Amino acid sequence: MYKIRVNNSYNFEVKSDKNQTSVNNNQVILDVCKTSENHIHVLYNRKSYRAEIVEVNLAEKKCILKINNNIYHLDLKDQYDNLLKRLGLDNVNSVKLTDLKAPMPGMVLKIMVASGQEVKKGDSLLVLEAMKMENIIKSPADLIIKSVQVKITDKVEKGQVMIKFQ
Repeated sequence: MYKIRVNNSYNFEVKSDKNQTSVNNNQVILDVCKTSENHIHVLYNRKSYRAEIVEVNLAEKKCILKINNNIYHLDLKDQYDNLLKRLGLDNVNSVKLTDLKAPMPGMVLKIMVASGQEVKKGDSLLVLEAMKMENIIKSPADLIIKSVQVKITDKVEKGQVMIKFQ
């Protein structure tokens, strides 16, 4: 069972097994034919639909579909997401990050950010030399730099705060 939110406006509950598919507890009969890697053709209620999978983000359970030249943004939730929500564990990953700590002892070789700068998840923040290896430390989330607590050539200990976030 999936709960699908389309364009942040429409909600659907889809159940599917080998024999049938239902949408909002109403059985639907679809004729689906995959025409290429990202394209399918669907017949539903004697109407033809051309669908293209434009983008899929499995980590965030989102996708973008283009159906008959109209774009649809889908947010997907499965039975496990619903279980986590019922148990109150759905916001575990939304803990606010306040600082970046050194993952290992080392020396700061390069700082690539400044106070007030906005960074995206995966952006390089600084380079830390440890055991004669250069380690690029990346942003764990989309954040704003509050202050940089270290300077180039500073020696840091494991767990020492290097950058504070807003």
